Amino acid sequence: MNKERRKAIENILNDLADLRSRIETVQQEEQDSFDNMPEGLQQSEKGQQAENAASQLESALDACDEIDSCLNEAAE
Repeated sequence: MNKERRKAIENILNDLADLRSRIETVQQEEQDSFDNMPEGLQQSEKGQQAENAASQLESALDACDEIDSCLNEAAE
């Protein structure tokens, strides 16, 4: 891989790190919101939606980690 394409990947990795950080913030806020709900509310539809959103955001973080790994391998 040439220097130009490595630099492009480096820029993408920087953007991805920023995006991952933003997703992580929202995920933590959603998880905290769910965790701070009374148990009865956690079992309600609203609580289940919050729990599902936190879980899906966690999956998005895992996907970001996988993308990061693939891009780093590609740049080697």
